[in-house]
Amino acid sequence: MAAFVLKRVLWAFTLAFLISFITFVLFFIVPDETRVARSGSADQLVSLARQYDIQGQSIFEQYGRFVWRFLRHGDLGQSFVSRQPVMEKLASALPVTIGLVAGGAVLWLLLAFPIGIISALRPRSLLDRVGMVFVLIGISAHPVWIGLILSYVFGYKLHLTPIAGYCDFFNPAIKCGGALDWASHMLLPWLTFALLFAALYTRMIRAMVLETLQEEYVRTAQAKGAGPFRVLRVHVLRNAMLPLVTMVGMDVGLAFAGALFIETVFDLPGVGGMLYDATTRLDLPVIMGVFLVISLAVVVANLIADVACMVLDPRMHVSRVASYGKHQRPRLSSTGSGRASAPTPAQSASAASPR
Repeated sequence: MAAFVLKRVLWAFTLAFLISFITFVLFFIVPDETRVARSGSADQLVSLARQYDIQGQSIFEQYGRFVWRFLRHGDLGQSFVSRQPVMEKLASALPVTIGLVAGGAVLWLLLAFPIGIISALRPRSLLDRVGMVFVLIGISAHPVWIGLILSYVFGYKLHLTPIAGYCDFFNPAIKCGGALDWASHMLLPWLTFALLFAALYTRMIRAMVLETLQEEYVRTAQAKGAGPFRVLRVHVLRNAMLPLVTMVGMDVGLAFAGALFIETVFDLPGVGGMLYDATTRLDLPVIMGVFLVISLAVVVANLIADVACMVLDPRMHVSRVASYGKHQRPRLSSTGSGRASAPTPAQSASAASPR
């Protein structure tokens, strides 16, 4: 297992350097006229080049200096518009977006798991049909529309939550601040975020549970006398969890994209709003910094997902052992297809027997 984790960590570092290099190259091949227009004058462009220390250097030398400044000082340059360091802007915006994504992820999993499992255990029942209607609405609706409806109903009409805005969790102010105010302002964004993703995960959990229930090892466990709850907990959910973990890691980038719309609707000072403002003003250092941070977050999330899948099912990503013989079941590749290899009927019978 240690060798697998080391291999994945090395691959994550390699991928991170490739992403940073591509991002850096895309940033610096933008025509100089654009930089002049955004920095104000040719003299300011020269000053900007001195700031980055890139005058008369090749792209590889520039990239080396960029990586050195970033690793040693956390320096991603200054905004063309506000002249504020990009890292300072990210440091103030990232906690908002991380709080939105993390809270929304917890809420969407709490919604998707029971709905998906119940729909799979009672197919074509009333609960299953209601769950499928929820999935259809969640997949079809846009996050902006969902956010506006929730804000109008719960904020404007019922006055149960704030319509929009943000309160700092760690720096309580006189009028707005602290844990309670922060949670009340984040409740509708969390719910919007959860409804957007819970529909996708409900459909996937339902499909995976239905498929797993038809496997031979599940039927063998049932024939050996294992109860429904034990079969669901030991055999079905364990194997259905693996594609879910993989999907969560892959959806980090999509979650940041959804945060862009949700932060705009609820006026949250997060990375999404900062990226939108930088794009409209063509603030290239900020765009590059946001893209780089989000890309690195996706790489880290996929690394964590790979390790989590390995912990949940050690048979994944493991090389063949000679003692298993030639008739060993095929294992998943290092990238993972999202589904665990099934245990043999003998293993299922052993696990199903009372202890």
